[in-house]
Amino acid sequence: MIKLLRALWERLSLYLPVILMGVLALGTYWLVRSTPLFLPAAQEQPAKHEADYFMRKFSVRTFDESGRLKSEVFGANAHHFPDTDTLDVDFVRIRSFNVDGRLTTATASRALVNGDASEVQLIGNARVVRESGVNSAGQSLKRMEFRSEFLRVSVEAERLESDKPVELMRGEDRFTADKLDFNNVDRILQLKGRVKGRLVPDASTSK
Repeated sequence: MIKLLRALWERLSLYLPVILMGVLALGTYWLVRSTPLFLPAAQEQPAKHEADYFMRKFSVRTFDESGRLKSEVFGANAHHFPDTDTLDVDFVRIRSFNVDGRLTTATASRALVNGDASEVQLIGNARVVRESGVNSAGQSLKRMEFRSEFLRVSVEAERLESDKPVELMRGEDRFTADKLDFNNVDRILQLKGRVKGRLVPDASTSK
């Protein structure tokens, strides 16, 4: 009996490495199948210039910290582009109030409005009108109107710029130029290029 067990053990000893290798192979196979596959992180694709939403016959309002109305944007159609955070508006009309409550109106065939409506680019038949009034210092301000095929309006800075031919009307005065830079806060107007103007004396000063 002892001899039989010894012979059986010797035979098992011969196949034991093969059995262990088989078990190891099966274990490795199971481990590979059971381990989650970690793929390399996908590279971020550059944002495409595609609209993520659109509006029709809409209006958008912005308010200051005290709840006072700062601006209103009206349009026939608008598309928002997330890559630039801009609103592309057809047949736009904008009403904006400065710190003194004076109204400025802007219209154009098309407009590009940035995310917080602090800058507006008016494209095609652009027109900006600042109504007459009295500033915080008590000075009378004449009605001003700007016309061009392109006007850039900085609402917060109260600045108006254009690199296209412009026409300016201030009361009865009229000017034309190739370029314009108007800072309403500092009340500085720069007309560049071919500048032409007509000044009409005030009735109060002509007497």
